[in-house]
Amino acid sequence: MSCTLNSIPFQPAANIDVSICHEQLNVVYLTAESTHSLSATTLIGRFTFPYQGTESIIGDGFQMLAQTGGTIEQPQAIGRCPDNNSEYRIYPHDAPNRYYNYLVIEQEGQFTLFGFTSCHRFAGYFEIHDQSIYAFIDGEHCVFKPDTANGITLEQIVTVVGSNLQDVYQSFTKAINRNHPKRNDTQRSPVGWCSWYAYYAGVSASDIEQNIRCMTGENKNIEWVLLDDGYQAYMGDWLTPSERFSDGIQTVIAKIKQQGKQPGIWLAPFIAEPSSEIFKQHPNWFVCHKEGELLKAETVTYGGWRCTPWYILDTSHPEVQAHLTSVVKTMREEWGVELFKLDANYWGTLKGVRYQKDCTGVAAYRLGMEAIAKGAGSAWLLGCNAPMWPSLGLVDAMRVSDDVERNPHRFSQIAQETFYRSWQHLALWHIDPDCVTLIDLASQKTSHNSYLFHRDVVLASGGLLLSGDPLAHWTPFAQQSFHRLVERQCQTPNSAEFNDLSLAQAELTLDKQQTLYIGFNYNDANARTVTFDAQGNKDWFDFWTGECVATSVSSYQVQLSPGLNSCSVVAR
Repeated sequence: MSCTLNSIPFQPAANIDVSICHEQLNVVYLTAESTHSLSATTLIGRFTFPYQGTESIIGDGFQMLAQTGGTIEQPQAIGRCPDNNSEYRIYPHDAPNRYYNYLVIEQEGQFTLFGFTSCHRFAGYFEIHDQSIYAFIDGEHCVFKPDTANGITLEQIVTVVGSNLQDVYQSFTKAINRNHPKRNDTQRSPVGWCSWYAYYAGVSASDIEQNIRCMTGENKNIEWVLLDDGYQAYMGDWLTPSERFSDGIQTVIAKIKQQGKQPGIWLAPFIAEPSSEIFKQHPNWFVCHKEGELLKAETVTYGGWRCTPWYILDTSHPEVQAHLTSVVKTMREEWGVELFKLDANYWGTLKGVRYQKDCTGVAAYRLGMEAIAKGAGSAWLLGCNAPMWPSLGLVDAMRVSDDVERNPHRFSQIAQETFYRSWQHLALWHIDPDCVTLIDLASQKTSHNSYLFHRDVVLASGGLLLSGDPLAHWTPFAQQSFHRLVERQCQTPNSAEFNDLSLAQAELTLDKQQTLYIGFNYNDANARTVTFDAQGNKDWFDFWTGECVATSVSSYQVQLSPGLNSCSVVAR
């Protein structure tokens, strides 16, 4: 691994002191005051970085649904919810584009990464202008006391330069892990089924039972059952079931375990709707505006996808922390839940007035996640719709893409979202590329070619492997494809690696004798030829059918049609 760290010239801003420790830039805001307010645009400094403007980039977003690709001059949103769109409003729409957490620039065969390696209290972001990369933190206008002899500790930063993209990410990962050790060192990701994309919020106890009955015989390798949103009476009252679960959630979970499966459950721990008992009984547990009025999510950001308005639990409050621990502990110890899908996590970071006045949204969120972890014990924690870097070290797995939908545009979108974050798999957490959906629903249909592309995406990504289809309606194509994906997971837990930011082709070592090569065309791409190069002469096989497509050659070419298209072959 030949990468250079911290070689980019850096000029600290006024009142900023920078030192190097463990090959990272330690940043302190200098102040002699007893307390000091930090703005949402606190400048750390600038890295001198000459550019043409045509360089390819990838920058992360604060929350799961935001990433930015394209070029320096023409940045393009990868997802449908940029941090500064009219709904999320994390920063002004007309402000310079922000690249939260990290920014990678591809320039003449070299990759330069600018990255924050910690996120304890502050979100960090970068801007590109004036032949420089500017680094900022969001102080949220909170008032802090100095925590060092001369100021306020901010977050740590690193720059990495190298000719191999994966080596650059590995160097970055090493620095992050020093500040935020991984919560989970398990290599094998859960393989199972999730209720959401089969039934959405209308899921019932009988739906779960029907699918459990399908998890025998050929389908016995489906080990996990994730009961998603829809089981609860109200958002916020996670221990109270809806009328569709009249016998209680414990009964459903018991039936899951009787079939030898491992149960998981969904909850959105940091929000509550007005009809919930927690909101009615504990209004003092919620984040407020400065004027004292309880904060509705919709007044500052996207209001939520159902059961709105959403109010935000103040996780800086010890009573709220105790409540979260108690709820999760009940589910874990009394119900037997072994995986918690924690959704709407981003809302736990919203800015507002909290019980602890010097607590940022980031710090409050981390306190809440620590309280959940205390109750969960050894159970899996899966983050979803989460703030990315504030979750470092606090989840076992992380959703890295938007919700899957059975249409070509969404398949293309989530493929790119997943692949730009696939370097994080087993490095920071297990990635969750969202569910595999391979059959039509009455309300959601697409072409067979779209499903072929989608299964190749899941093949490349690795990570959590959960079917989102109603299993009683599986077609032979869907069933066989899922089982083939399970076999791939058994061969190697790793994600395929891309060698540049185009995401055109990926490579994955399956075992000592076999290497998987996959080529991708995305939704609006032109037809093109992909060439896969192996080490020495190999025989080449279609991954899905096993058909031999070439013998004793060192490379293999495939023509990809315009639009959504892919090809996966194995060389051995």
